[in-house]
Amino acid sequence: MKLARNLMAGFANSIWSALIGLIVVPFYLNYLGIEAYGLIGFFVTTQAILGLLDMGMAPTINREVARCSASGNLQKAGKLLHTLAVVYWGMAGVIVLLMLALAPFIAEYWLQSKKISIQTISHVVILMGLVVACRWPIGLYQGALIGAERLTVSSGINIVMATISSVGAVVVLAFVSPTIDAFFIWQACVGLVHVMAMRSAAWRIIGKSRENRFDIGALKSIWLFSAGMSGVAISGIVLMQLDKVLLSRILSLEDFGRYSLAGVVASGLYVLLTPTFNVIYPRLSALVATNETEKLIDLYRSGTRLFLAVLLPIAATAIVFSGEILFLWTDNQELALSTAPVVSLFLVGTALNGVMHFPYALQLAFGMTRLPLMINSILIIVMIPATMLLALNYGALGGAAAWALLNMFYVLIGTAFTHRSLLKGIGLKWLLGDVSLPLGLSILVVGCGGIEVREWGYSSFLQLVIGGGLALFSFLLIILLSPRLIFAARIALTK
Repeated sequence: MKLARNLMAGFANSIWSALIGLIVVPFYLNYLGIEAYGLIGFFVTTQAILGLLDMGMAPTINREVARCSASGNLQKAGKLLHTLAVVYWGMAGVIVLLMLALAPFIAEYWLQSKKISIQTISHVVILMGLVVACRWPIGLYQGALIGAERLTVSSGINIVMATISSVGAVVVLAFVSPTIDAFFIWQACVGLVHVMAMRSAAWRIIGKSRENRFDIGALKSIWLFSAGMSGVAISGIVLMQLDKVLLSRILSLEDFGRYSLAGVVASGLYVLLTPTFNVIYPRLSALVATNETEKLIDLYRSGTRLFLAVLLPIAATAIVFSGEILFLWTDNQELALSTAPVVSLFLVGTALNGVMHFPYALQLAFGMTRLPLMINSILIIVMIPATMLLALNYGALGGAAAWALLNMFYVLIGTAFTHRSLLKGIGLKWLLGDVSLPLGLSILVVGCGGIEVREWGYSSFLQLVIGGGLALFSFLLIILLSPRLIFAARIALTK
């Protein structure tokens, strides 16, 4: 039951965080304008790029705590957590200094604004660095909680802090100062409270000891996996952020704001992706550690199909009705019409990327960091020219198209490389059975049916309601055509 409880907690966290994040965006646009919102989009990209400094330590603590928990030796995990915490807090200071040094260059030579002064942008970039630094160690303590399978605790903290961060920002903009500076100052304050709460929870569960001191030996024991994860993280961030980095330079800040808005809508799928990965990764790691191969395969295949039975119909609905979603969200018909094609392509790429979350978790569970690093390297080689070519010729739409095409390629080569090394012999069965069935039915029922519904001329809200019904029908159809799915999933969730 722990797996089911953690999964529900993860979903609650993701759904609430995404919901509250979507609700406040129209307020941000109202008080700040589209150009200032473009700065928020640039902040999200900057935060992701600075994630390179993590050097794979967050997923490493996740895996190590899961392994120590399975063997009943959390004291060892405590020593590692203390050592990595020293490194993390040091990195937070480095981030502040780095952004302080880069702020003038970014403001004058990188971001292109028509309404916001260079001095204001420079000041905001410095504040961005402060926000990232305040939030920086959250990933470490959250990784420890997830590894200990205490997702209920980390999710509870995240829900509370996401609410304070988003709703509080609107209050600050409405009643204190409707400026981008005030927005980031508030985010820095909330980030500091967030990290302290997560730190307290992690040590309460892991168990803090006076014997915990900085131990270079603890770093040496995990350096190989951490170094591999660092390479994976670097390549992953390049893949996820390259389009935004290029477009922040190519597009005007206003157009980049629209592109960022489209990315926010597409990222709504991570409501499903993130909690699923956070639950599956430590569980697969534990099964690998105890050599329970049969249970590993059952969880991998049944979990994939059940997960995609939920993800793909929802993604297909959002793809078909992206314009209606944007209009109901922003109450701006012009913005909805101009941004909808970009949103649809973003969603295609993100959904296909989600398909590969189970193989990626499997790779890390076996400690095979070379495999995702090799796959990501191939994808980068393909993505760089594709993104540059399409973005330079088609702007925001081209960037989104590159993301969609890249992930189509990822599903094909990722499956081939993964199952050439791990769980040999099930790759084709996994792709044609556990992936293609949910994908095909989602396209047939939601895609084709949704396009027909749009021709009926109903209101945007009613079209979305009908689209939701098609998604539900598609989910039920996938379950009915998978007689072993409910039984296998029930067994997996109770183990």
